Amino acid sequence: MPDVPLAAQRCEQFGADGVTVHPRPDGRHITYADVREIAPIVTTEFNIEGYPNSSFIDLVKEVKPHQVTLVPDAPDAITSNAGWDTITHKSMLSEIISELKSCGIRTSIFVDTELKHIEGAANIHTDRIELYTESYATAFLLDKESAISPFIRAAKLANDCGLGVNAGHDLSLENLEFFAANIPHLDEVSIGHALISDALYLGLEETIKRYKNCLK
Repeated sequence: MPDVPLAAQRCEQFGADGVTVHPRPDGRHITYADVREIAPIVTTEFNIEGYPNSSFIDLVKEVKPHQVTLVPDAPDAITSNAGWDTITHKSMLSEIISELKSCGIRTSIFVDTELKHIEGAANIHTDRIELYTESYATAFLLDKESAISPFIRAAKLANDCGLGVNAGHDLSLENLEFFAANIPHLDEVSIGHALISDALYLGLEETIKRYKNCLK
């Protein structure tokens, strides 16, 4: 309790375009066993995100999701708090991305809006980036135009570099519609905490409906 595979099925049933999971080394959010159980039943897109240690890489090569999102989380991190420095970690990321792509898995890496890190992402041949949107969510209530401007620049550059554009972290019913309406070339957003929190009050079906409406 809760039944994680059933929750994934319900999310798809209620209109979600994909299911994202983030197994951490201590299994406090979702376990590797959960991931293995969910994989065969997801009929939309299955995205596994996490820090690329050896056990994580072994898991995703076994499960073969549609997409893997590499996140630079320390093992003891409470939640994601930074994007990759794609210049410092170029060699490591290049090797991992090549390995995943040889297995037919689309790769995405978590980055901030620093343009040099997006150019670095293109140089390591990832398929997509996922924009780390905490700074947008924090600044949105103060000045939404200023909050979103670096993300617009980042998305434009990513597209120019041939990269797909995903986004995630702290996106909510309050700030998602404005984000989606203004970010060019946006392929997908991943929303976890806010969606499940809203579902406590609205129910899962109504919550997913509202998030989908934000993306129209």
